[in-house]
Amino acid sequence: MPSPSDGAVRVDDATGFKNMQQLIQLRWFAAVGQFFTIEVVHYGFGIHLPIDQMLVVLGCLVAFNGASLLRWHSHREVTNGELFLALLVDIGMLTVQLYLSGGATNPFVFLYLLQVILGAVLLEAWSTWTIVGVTTCCFAGLALFGRPLELPLDHDRGLASPYVQGMLVCFALNAALLVTFITRINRNLRERDARLAGLRQRAAEEEHIVRMGLLASGAAHELGTPLATLAVILGDWRRLPNFASDAELLQEVAEMETQVQRCKTIVSGILLSAGKARGESSARTTICTFFDELAAEWRATRSTMAFDYDNRFGQDMPMVSDSAVKQMVSNVLDNALEASPGWVHLVVSRDGKTLKLEVSDRGRGFATGVLANFGKPYQSTKGRPGGGLGLFLVVNVARTLGGTVTAQNLPGGGAQVTITLPLAAIALAGEDGGHGND
Repeated sequence: MPSPSDGAVRVDDATGFKNMQQLIQLRWFAAVGQFFTIEVVHYGFGIHLPIDQMLVVLGCLVAFNGASLLRWHSHREVTNGELFLALLVDIGMLTVQLYLSGGATNPFVFLYLLQVILGAVLLEAWSTWTIVGVTTCCFAGLALFGRPLELPLDHDRGLASPYVQGMLVCFALNAALLVTFITRINRNLRERDARLAGLRQRAAEEEHIVRMGLLASGAAHELGTPLATLAVILGDWRRLPNFASDAELLQEVAEMETQVQRCKTIVSGILLSAGKARGESSARTTICTFFDELAAEWRATRSTMAFDYDNRFGQDMPMVSDSAVKQMVSNVLDNALEASPGWVHLVVSRDGKTLKLEVSDRGRGFATGVLANFGKPYQSTKGRPGGGLGLFLVVNVARTLGGTVTAQNLPGGGAQVTITLPLAAIALAGEDGGHGND
């Protein structure tokens, strides 16, 4: 079974991939923006630029982004180093364009801040500080070696000054891109945090199940001997003349034997549900037969006034009789019986490739807090120590099989628990349906 750390690595990879996609989109915006800016400045404002050289650099940026798009289309694992390298390429391209168009006097030099902020959001600490150092050196290099733009010193003209106009466009561009892409990146990070929290919760639940499995193993060993002794004693009592001649006593002995057997079944079921290997007592059967026998056994061993069982599965399918599945359904039925001794309803149906089990009752329904934390351990309103473990085990057994468990309160009163299991997890592979209840 994959470890929680494996799941965390996959979550980080998925987040890195999404962030790389954001960088690729941002680079497309930058390419289009650079093209129009070069054209407007060169032809609109009449400011001479080495347009051929700048378009070559722009073509290199587009080619790099196209290669990145192809690379990350098929390769979905993105590391911090790869994000760092992508930002370094962007800084390099921006530096060359600024060098060709005025160096540090170009108002678009403040686009370096965009790269620094993206690095602070996307990268590890050492990578971010490296980005700060690289952009600072690039700015200083442009100031030392760049050739200033031939612009008039008319800053006092306000928005009529081409330099002030360039600064305004740079500010608006920085602000718009930061709001757009930082919002998306933060959403990716929040989704990652939510997935990591889910993995941690699942790891805690699985650790809880392991502890319960150890306790169940100890309980099984401790209870096995006294239960076996009771079964032997009851068998001896049944043969004694005093009991054999008294029909009432014989009936009570039979009831006691049934309850002892039920205790042994419960211990075995808890052992399986708490994480032991499935299939230890498996046998070939069919889905309809399995649930028909489960319903009959549950009805015979519980005191209920009315138990309605409705098998709507349709064409039968072969399956492996699984004690964990049996205990899971019995736990839900027991909870329904405790809430509604007068009536319990079980419906077995099929929805495409999914087995659907619905257990309904006419009790008071689930409390709001229990529904909000359904399937969490110790979520119970019964007020007894250890309450709420039954549904916790049910949810985890279903999840192990790839299924789900949901609960709702019915409009007319009562509650309904729905279990869905993929047929592939319980049916025998490679066999056709329609065998009947053989």
